Amino acid sequence: MKTETARCVVVGGGPAGMMAGLLLARQGVEVVVLEKHGDFLRDFRGDTVHPSTLRVIDELGYLEEFLRIPHTKVTDITVRTAAGPVTFADFSRIGGPFPYIAFMPQWDVLDFLARKAGELPGFRLYQKAEGVSVIREGDRVRGVRADTPDGPLEIRSDLVLAADGRHSTMRRAVGLPVSASAAPMDVLWFRLPREPAETMSFLHTGRGFVLITIDRGSYWQIAYVIPQGQYDAVRAEGLDRLRADVASVHPPFGDRVGREIRDWDDVKLLSVRVDRLRTWYRPGLLCIGDAAHAMSPAGGVGINLAVQDAVAAARMLGPTLRAGRTPTPHELARVQRRRELPVRAVQTAQVHMLADLYPKDRRSTVERPLAARLVRRFPSLTRWTARFIGVGLRPEHIA
Repeated sequence: MKTETARCVVVGGGPAGMMAGLLLARQGVEVVVLEKHGDFLRDFRGDTVHPSTLRVIDELGYLEEFLRIPHTKVTDITVRTAAGPVTFADFSRIGGPFPYIAFMPQWDVLDFLARKAGELPGFRLYQKAEGVSVIREGDRVRGVRADTPDGPLEIRSDLVLAADGRHSTMRRAVGLPVSASAAPMDVLWFRLPREPAETMSFLHTGRGFVLITIDRGSYWQIAYVIPQGQYDAVRAEGLDRLRADVASVHPPFGDRVGREIRDWDDVKLLSVRVDRLRTWYRPGLLCIGDAAHAMSPAGGVGINLAVQDAVAAARMLGPTLRAGRTPTPHELARVQRRRELPVRAVQTAQVHMLADLYPKDRRSTVERPLAARLVRRFPSLTRWTARFIGVGLRPEHIA
């Protein structure tokens, strides 16, 4: 077994892991990021870059170069129901230099962060390297064992940052208990060609489904939202029902969905989870991002929270690591305390406040969801919902 050392090893090369690796390396911390895939090219990952994340990129001095990556800007979230359209969040009203959400392919974002981190001394990214277990000394985690194409790899470190997603191997390895919540829906993802100048509202409600349309320039990324746990029932209804539902929202989609969705292999299922750890850490290990708190895809806030976790962890733990010390459990607990309030607030909104926005069965239509009724009655709420989604309760800074 090959053995290496680093001050910090980050397991997972998603938004939380890559941002944490970059920020720690900028502080002079020797850091290794382990990513189990050979690249970042995965379809239907969350591709939202929120105002608070754009501000972090700006604080790093990368903004001008970052915004050269092809992207679209969304200044509001409009929900179209049977009772008519309503603007749920208006980002143009939140103030600041970034009054929008940027939709940008996540693989481009991760490639950008990896390239910037790779320019820094002390940063190493190992791809096709899957963290499979932790190294222990007594009750303390002292590193990670990984499987690589060249054989087993052991990396000893002062801290392990577990950023390996909602099915985290690292959190299972140290026995961190999960507090589960009921997720309101599941999502079927696919794409349809987009005609030039074609526009759509962001979200549409229908009979037993919700359709979310994301403008990717040359195509629409489509989320067909179904009741939680009803995927087998939806399949039993057949593709004709799915095609008809999509065409009912936007008739020009009729021919396109027939051409593009030929069988169920053309549709990808995302089983939604909303959960969080009771404790995010063990001595020598801290979970961040989805490994600490899996979110619903609503609003893309999971990515924003993951990035904010990384910023807070790097800012609060970087000086200790740079000094050659192992962060104490008290220091790890401070990171959880700082980040737990925003996580709890978002999960409460997703599971309870927005629950009636999503279909409960395959027969009924959501006509007047509570959130839509509230913003119709109190239009000023569109500013605060936009701020809650785009910035959050506790935005983080790199210093």
